[in-house]
Amino acid sequence: MTIGNILSQTRNSPAKMSVRLVALLPGPPKLTAESSLADETQRHINADTLRAVFDLVLAPLHYVSEEGMVMDCADCKTSLCFPILSAWIADHAEHTSLHGIGSKSCPKCEVPYSELGGYQREVYEVRDYAIYEEKARQLELGETGSTREYFGQVGVKIGRNVFTGLHGVNPSDLHKPDLLHNIYLGLFKHMMESVEGFLKKHKRRQAFDDTRKEIPPYPGFTLPKKAYREVIQWQGKEMRNLSAVFRPYWRPHCETRTVLIITIFRLP
Repeated sequence: MTIGNILSQTRNSPAKMSVRLVALLPGPPKLTAESSLADETQRHINADTLRAVFDLVLAPLHYVSEEGMVMDCADCKTSLCFPILSAWIADHAEHTSLHGIGSKSCPKCEVPYSELGGYQREVYEVRDYAIYEEKARQLELGETGSTREYFGQVGVKIGRNVFTGLHGVNPSDLHKPDLLHNIYLGLFKHMMESVEGFLKKHKRRQAFDDTRKEIPPYPGFTLPKKAYREVIQWQGKEMRNLSAVFRPYWRPHCETRTVLIITIFRLP
């Protein structure tokens, strides 16, 4: 847990202790695949357990977000503060579990899976979990109708969002992409696959590797120990280092008449 108005250089320093551990989320057991009924039962148990843990962790916010709490401020004065959950940084897999949506659904809007990764001409509705909760109540009362079909269309698992009920919080606003998985191991890695194909076509792969090994050291940068093609599994730190120096040692391998166009699909 941290607060939003802390400088990044302070937040990223472990010695400053600006991030506090609140709880460890339970790791659910893996599905046995012995029967579909047993797996579905285990899924419900996992979801109920996760919801119970979040109800316990977020319980203090229910009161202070509405009534406020007197806190000491940096100017040695006290103020009536209203702590409100404003962001949850995680990878996509964790967001799908916490928001109760399908693995191929967007946590922010109701865009269909077939439209993900493409150029969106249509603006889709932002997820409204209050509507989902109301339809879930209708389902409990036996008013099925097209309710199950509706949940299937918007990619929502009934009653599994752990953030619903928090005062002043819209769960769709909490989604914040994880820099490691979405940028370094996502978009940038996808771009490098296109670059590698370009280098292979123009027979510049060896020269590219040689240039990478000749990068001089400087503060904050870790020198690569292997050529680009020798790295079997990229880690986030390695991708971050590569992104920091990519442009300087990529440019010499682009001839004047050669143009490489790299398309990075915009994520919803």
